[in-house]
Amino acid sequence: MALGASHRLQDGVDAVETMTRFALAVLALASGVYTYLGVRSILDGSPTAVFFAALIYSSAVSVAIYAFWSYMARFYPHVTSASGRGAMLGVMALGCAMIIAMSSWLNAAALAGSAALEQHLAETLEDYTGDLDRAHQNALAAQSLLPDIQRTQERFNRLAEQERATGALTGTTGAGSVVQLLSQMAAQLKELDTGINASRERVTTLFDQGRKHLETMRGLVSSPGPIGPRADQFASEAVALTGVVTSLEQTSIAPSVKRAAEDLSLGFIAPVADGQEAGLADRQDKVMETIRTSVAAQSKVLSAAADEILARAPVGERRFVPLSSAEAVLRYAADFIPSWAGAISIDLLPAVLIFMLAIVHGAIRRQEERLPFAERITAAELLQALEVQKAVTAGGIDLAALAQGPAAPEGAEEDRSTNVTPLDAAPKTPRKSPPA
Repeated sequence: MALGASHRLQDGVDAVETMTRFALAVLALASGVYTYLGVRSILDGSPTAVFFAALIYSSAVSVAIYAFWSYMARFYPHVTSASGRGAMLGVMALGCAMIIAMSSWLNAAALAGSAALEQHLAETLEDYTGDLDRAHQNALAAQSLLPDIQRTQERFNRLAEQERATGALTGTTGAGSVVQLLSQMAAQLKELDTGINASRERVTTLFDQGRKHLETMRGLVSSPGPIGPRADQFASEAVALTGVVTSLEQTSIAPSVKRAAEDLSLGFIAPVADGQEAGLADRQDKVMETIRTSVAAQSKVLSAAADEILARAPVGERRFVPLSSAEAVLRYAADFIPSWAGAISIDLLPAVLIFMLAIVHGAIRRQEERLPFAERITAAELLQALEVQKAVTAGGIDLAALAQGPAAPEGAEEDRSTNVTPLDAAPKTPRKSPPA
């Protein structure tokens, strides 16, 4: 039973030997093809030079893979000692690492290079979208001050009209120094209001330009076709968008608002009271001092709000870094695990076949060790033993005598044959009984 199982296993090993060689050749060829595609994506130069360089490299990879796994399939199953198996496993691990280094990552670049480049463009697009939004928000931050400025301007205008019409502040109607001061403050706030509104139009125009660049870049990411031309056009759009973001950063009116707010207080020039009566002049001075205090408070509020806007982190300068397909596959490896698994499996699948052969050969050896010697000997070994017997017999050597042991001297043999008597043939002498 054991002999039959052993023979069947050996017949199976012999039957799949050709298939094993064919499988190794096909896998090595497939790895070489994808390696060729991966190498072409990272080489620069003339088309002819790139073609021959990639072809030579991929051919060397195919030959190396086929030779390595052929050696392992030939020797590993027949190494039985623990130290030998450990050394062979170490060599296999080293060879697998070298195969991954010279082939597998290029196979992954060929399988997922375009998708990895699109992933790079998509993530870069998200970064530029965030930059544009932050620059737009920083540029429009000063717009939040506009309601306070307009409210203060309207209050000064209203007080000026009331003073002119009813003398609400000094008790005397007419356009005196108080009306003049209130109108002056209202005019300064009006100029600041006009500057903020003008900056809004500029910011809106720049933001629309940036959105157009983003739309073009988004279309390049998702559109079909070769990735190389799309990546080049994407890079040009990224440069234009960077200029828009920089312009938005420089368009912010917050610094101007801060300077204008400080000018309200530092540049306050109160006119001389022009009242003809002493009481009126005194009332005008008191009202103008009150206006000065109000303007100083408003200037402090606007300056603090402008400082908060200026304290925002500016949008950093961003540069688009183009990548090759191989570099993109390495950078975004976590997003393309299936492609990496396929690329590595093409190169390392022969290891599974080798382990299967090792298991089968180990089973054959264990089954043969339990057989008698006569059943373990092969026909070739039997013929060789017969040849050895013929050669020894022709030399005058008695194999039967050698098998019985070393021969005794001739005289000693004769003494044994003449003097030694069998126990049954020896004469028997009666034993004397002891005296009574």
